[in-house]
Amino acid sequence: MTHVNGVPAPGILDRELESSSRVDEITDRLVTALAIGEYLPGARLPAERELAASLRVGRMTVRAALARLVERGLVETRRGRGGGSYVLQQWPDSSTAAVARTLRMRVDELRDRCDAICRMHGAVCRAAAESRTDADLGVLRQRLDDYRRAGSGLAAQQADSALHLAIMDAAHNVVLKQVLLDLEASISIGAPAHVWGEPATMRQMEQRALGEHTTLVDAIANGHGDAAESLARAHVAIDFENISAAMRRAGMLVD
Repeated sequence: MTHVNGVPAPGILDRELESSSRVDEITDRLVTALAIGEYLPGARLPAERELAASLRVGRMTVRAALARLVERGLVETRRGRGGGSYVLQQWPDSSTAAVARTLRMRVDELRDRCDAICRMHGAVCRAAAESRTDADLGVLRQRLDDYRRAGSGLAAQQADSALHLAIMDAAHNVVLKQVLLDLEASISIGAPAHVWGEPATMRQMEQRALGEHTTLVDAIANGHGDAAESLARAHVAIDFENISAAMRRAGMLVD
């Protein structure tokens, strides 16, 4: 480090402070992503390179933030085949302040993005109702059954993602699919799944989603575009309901 009369040069000091602040921000965002259920206990986080791209920061910043999560007991790092960063805890009390800081800064943006996702899901499901083939319906029925049989938590979240991807494929429009995936990735850290909420309300939400999934698949199967669009928009609103619940737990007022 370059010093001037024993004191760090101003430019270097500013960069160090900026770097530390950036690590603080990314740490808070990762802590929040775990708390609101983007990544559930047992899930593997994306590789450093993917996280850096999603968060628009350097890999060293991501690495430093992940190290802090390890120190807090939120994730563990595994080596060898199947290695990576795996979630251990979702929302211990020590995470609450970080959740409040992150959501307070992004509440308006998150509300708008969740609304946009609801609208886009509606458009995709309408397209699926209009364009699905018999083969698509077979896949949708199988994915729905997989969700019905899945255990609570990570297994249900993964089955939910597979079902929604099958619906996107049934729309037979690669542009619509990519726009929706990009929009969903912008909610927080580019999770490949919907926000899953807190353990206390998780099973209730999963059962509600099962009923909504069943009605939605039926609408697509019957070619009812209006119904499919309306059902999809209402169903995906669960995401912001879970974010709102996290805000309340973090002591924030929710409009």
